[in-house]
Amino acid sequence: MQTDPGYELTKAVMATADAFLRESTRLFRPLGLTGAQYNVLNVLAPTPEGISQRELGDLLVVDRSNVTGLLDRLEKAGWVRRTDHPDDRRVYRVSLTPEGRALWAKARPLYLDVVAQITRGVPPKRLHDCLATLRQLEAGAGAWKLPAKQSTAR
Repeated sequence: MQTDPGYELTKAVMATADAFLRESTRLFRPLGLTGAQYNVLNVLAPTPEGISQRELGDLLVVDRSNVTGLLDRLEKAGWVRRTDHPDDRRVYRVSLTPEGRALWAKARPLYLDVVAQITRGVPPKRLHDCLATLRQLEAGAGAWKLPAKQSTAR
């Protein structure tokens, strides 16, 4: 039986994502962080003035429904702060505190070292090709439709 390469690739991407999630837990736990929390610190680090909570949700690699709870925990730990947007009271700006920036500065080199270890044997051209393929898959994941038979069934 011949397998569908698209199916095999999708299965491999999901297995890889699970492995990365497990290993990020192992990497960040000694720092008192989760992978999702590191992701927030990493997104906020280049923007000292902060970004809106909505922008942050768009950039994070977590489900948007988890953003508020995630920020609540980070704020309670003293790593981020939410302030009112000067022009729109409905919008919060999220930024790193000095403690959050120090934690990010401690975690980032560890993360970059692990990334280098994981990708060490892959030539740069293959990395670029993989990245392009993954971006296509991500776009496809957001654009699929139910098969006609299934969409009419109740």
